[in-house]
This record gives sequence, structure tokens and C-alpha cells, in this order.
Amino acid sequence: MERAILELLDRRGPTATICPSDAARAVYTGDDDGWRALMEPARRAARRLVTAGEVDITQAGRPVEPTKTRGPIRIRRTR
Repeated sequence: MERAILELLDRRGPTATICPSDAARAVYTGDDDGWRALMEPARRAARRLVTAGEVDITQAGRPVEPTKTRGPIRIRRTR
């Protein structure tokens, strides 16, 4: 999942963001809504990447503490 997040960000501009659902869809191989079960694993992977210094998790365009987020998040490369 971490690789999917980083690859998606690499394909976009340096200031682009992605949603955890983008990563979930990228790794899901089915053709139904089964990717939804991968949303929490995608969020956990993003938190691990924050710890590694690779990405930021944002809400309303601002970095937030990953363990304190509730609701929709975006993922971007660390600036």
C-alpha cells in the first residue's frame, strides 16, 4: 500500500495530493466496490509514511497530526 501511495504521488505534480481511496483502488484487483475494505489499510499506510518522513496528511490544505485526524484526509509529498 505504501508503494501504491508513493507511485500515485510520483505520477502527479510535486504539489499534488491523493485520497486514500486512490491507493485503495490502485491495489484492489476486483471490479466491484471491494476496494472500500482497503480504506483503513490505506490510511494506516499513509500514517507509516508520515512517520518515515515521506508524506504529509492534510485536511483543508494544512498538515495535521495523523493520529488525531477524523474525516476526509489528503496525502501529499513532504515539502
